[in-house]
Amino acid sequence: LSTLREPYRVEGMKTMGYELAEQLGGRMPDVIVYPTGGGEGTVGIWKADREMRAWGWLPADAPVPRMIVAQSAGCAPIVRAFEAGVDRATPWEDPETYASGLRVPGPLGDRLLLRTLRESGGDAAAVPDDVTRDATRALSAATGIDAAPEGGCALAVLGRLVREGRVAAHAEVVVFNTGAGASYRAS
Repeated sequence: LSTLREPYRVEGMKTMGYELAEQLGGRMPDVIVYPTGGGEGTVGIWKADREMRAWGWLPADAPVPRMIVAQSAGCAPIVRAFEAGVDRATPWEDPETYASGLRVPGPLGDRLLLRTLRESGGDAAAVPDDVTRDATRALSAATGIDAAPEGGCALAVLGRLVREGRVAAHAEVVVFNTGAGASYRAS
């Protein structure tokens, strides 16, 4: 399915939000960091949060999770638009990153992504590929997960935002790894 072209893609991605709330005992974390190319995961999780509150599955007055977009410095149209305070992203010129899931120069869901970030009090940041590589190795070593660079990027963005004081050091954070490292190794 093409990213955000079919409505069922976001509907499927919502299940990550439902699963997250279930695993946390009927609540959401303070912060969710999602490696973002096209944006369907970020938008889907936010949609799930909104729906669960409307349906009474989550307390309506509970704090909402801050949604954070993690992108590669070589292709960061959402980060650029968020930092500029605009409601639409312009396509990234000459996108360059080895994290193929993040190499989306003109995300179709740009307006939905930017609205999600603003509604949630979220943030957006990018890191270069060398930082992503180091974080991917650290993620794999610490967890045993065959992490993809998209997950490494999300972890590196979280570290950057904590160092910069944009995410509280005591916050409960969920970082998504959206792929497998095996898909990046030559066969």
